[in-house]
Amino acid sequence: MARRVSRLTHLDPANRPTMVDVGGKQASLREASAEAWVKLPPAVARELKRTGHRTKKGPVFDTAIVAGVMAAKKTHEIIPFCHPLPLEKCSIDISDKPGGRIHIICTVAVHHRTGVEMEALMGASAAALTLYDMCKAMSHDIEISGLRLLSKSGGKRDFSRRASAGAKRGSR
Repeated sequence: MARRVSRLTHLDPANRPTMVDVGGKQASLREASAEAWVKLPPAVARELKRTGHRTKKGPVFDTAIVAGVMAAKKTHEIIPFCHPLPLEKCSIDISDKPGGRIHIICTVAVHHRTGVEMEALMGASAAALTLYDMCKAMSHDIEISGLRLLSKSGGKRDFSRRASAGAKRGSR
């Protein structure tokens, strides 16, 4: 069965872009999780394991976690119609998987009138980009893929899907 597609919410009656008015909505706990994957070439994956996930730039996973949280908090500064939100929770879980794959999950929560899907996606993507930046001196054959929303709750519709194959929630 095909999923019903709602009308675009960021257009006003004259089809001009606009920020959604959330003033009349009820505040509730809004939570969202998103994932991203980073695929490292075998030599880079071996070197990261050998060094305890450190490069000359510093601790790779820890730096990616900080970058992901910072990005989630600043989503409204990058995505034009996102509301600025006082995030109450933002966690970045990074786990090393077989085959040079790194799995990132960002989970964000706030009590507010609008959801935090974009904040979760921004956090996961910034963490992935930071991993790339921290490792690019070893190779430019690093791939980022699979950025997607895993779940959201607290708004009109809850949404949930399983994390990608081979993923397991939890920190490295």
